[in-house]
Amino acid sequence: STSDKVVWHASVGAGDVVVVDRNCHKSVLHAIIMTGAIPVFLTPTRNNLGLIGPIPRQAFEWESIEAAIARHPFAADALARAPGGRPRILTLTQSTYDGIVYDARALTAQLDGRVETLHFDEAWLPHAAFHPIYEGMHAIEASAPRTDDSVVFATHSVHKLLAGISQASQILVRDAERSNFDRHVFNEAYLMHASTSPQYAIIASCDVAAAMMEPPGGTALVEESLRESLDFRRAMREVGAAWGDDWWFRLWEPDALPEQGIGEAGDWMLRAEDRWHGFEQVSDGFSMLDPIKATILTPGLGLDGSFDDFGVPAAIVTDYLAEHGVVVEKAGLYSFFVMFTIGITKGRWNTLVSALQQFKDDHDRNLPLWRVSPEFARANPRYAQLGVRDLCTRVHDAFRELDLPRVTKAVYGSELVPAMTPADAWNRVAHREIERVPIADVSGRLTATLLTPYPPGIPLLIPGERFNDTIRDYLLRTAEFNRRFPGFETDVHGLVVHTAENGEREWFVDCITERAAAS
Repeated sequence: STSDKVVWHASVGAGDVVVVDRNCHKSVLHAIIMTGAIPVFLTPTRNNLGLIGPIPRQAFEWESIEAAIARHPFAADALARAPGGRPRILTLTQSTYDGIVYDARALTAQLDGRVETLHFDEAWLPHAAFHPIYEGMHAIEASAPRTDDSVVFATHSVHKLLAGISQASQILVRDAERSNFDRHVFNEAYLMHASTSPQYAIIASCDVAAAMMEPPGGTALVEESLRESLDFRRAMREVGAAWGDDWWFRLWEPDALPEQGIGEAGDWMLRAEDRWHGFEQVSDGFSMLDPIKATILTPGLGLDGSFDDFGVPAAIVTDYLAEHGVVVEKAGLYSFFVMFTIGITKGRWNTLVSALQQFKDDHDRNLPLWRVSPEFARANPRYAQLGVRDLCTRVHDAFRELDLPRVTKAVYGSELVPAMTPADAWNRVAHREIERVPIADVSGRLTATLLTPYPPGIPLLIPGERFNDTIRDYLLRTAEFNRRFPGFETDVHGLVVHTAENGEREWFVDCITERAAAS
């Protein structure tokens, strides 16, 4: 998070036009607010399972970016006044939270000189430099030529996929041939965010992680992670085959896996004619699924968005797994995500497979929650006597009744209208020109804060954007589900929950006062 803000403060000033992946990490949105930039967003695709795909390749064509700037209520005039008349920075999430990686080499060549700075947020991709399967799919690689004009940054979360401790991150920079990188200016931006009492253990862990990845060791470590991921995927398919027509979990992955080893990059490329990914507007060879990121699908929802009569909501599975020693990275309605980071061995992923088999057995026998998930049952006694299968049925039926998968997809595809810049909106927050509005009444109001549902942790709205009916409908349905199933709530950062004396809960959003919005 801090690395992203350092890059932005070294590159962006108030009133600058910036081009940003709408799927970006909230630290980038915080940087937009802090620098006073004017963001123009590029929207990624989503499938009916709620998984996030690539931004369509045509959106990166310069004519498309120019058209997006022209449509923005503030950006066109600001860009006309900007020195050089070009966006200050383009930030791209590389890879997405669901493991989709872009052809960074092609994008860098395409956008060189069009944007002053190219920033690839590779929080989940620091391992890519150390294995040939990712060739061309990460921002800064030794074999790629330098850009002519645009400086290229990559920010890495060393603690996610390398050996750093929590908060360990690093910034990679590659200067252009025309040498536009100013080390002293960058250092001032770095000092703006660095503590004067640094945590040396974090710095040391970055050094250790770098030393571990020195060749040939780094390549071997990434190769091992890839092999373990493929072995896990094959094992899950073998278990499913053994169950025959009975239900089982499956993985979101290409239909054909290499019979042995890790295969080639082409095995993981997204192609328009393939149906497994469920994304529209896919360009062949432009993006791939990172093999070490595994999304497990639970029964209940088809790739076409249709509900099955039978369902196993992911939240019930992941709560069960947590009590059996397996903590997942994130969960959706009918999917959850695990990563094969360095150090994941057959013994570790076998624990996951065994726990999933045990869950299926406990589900099919409809054992009570107090027996199979005692900690969860103690924290949520209303479910203690309920059988696992009965609970799955109730939650699945609620998802279907409230149509939550469709509504969740719709909100991220709805038109978002900025009425003021994020920095201006935050000024209203700092001056307390805000009011707490019930979610039923938010349509047409301007949000004062980030509104971020977890999962997937991607903001629906940023300060200064206007609520529409689609987002209001999503919030009302989410609140209704949360009322019915405490303990399985969708966590939406930015919502304010009030609990009355009778225990009833109400949900509010902080909006800019109508008087301040009009001014």
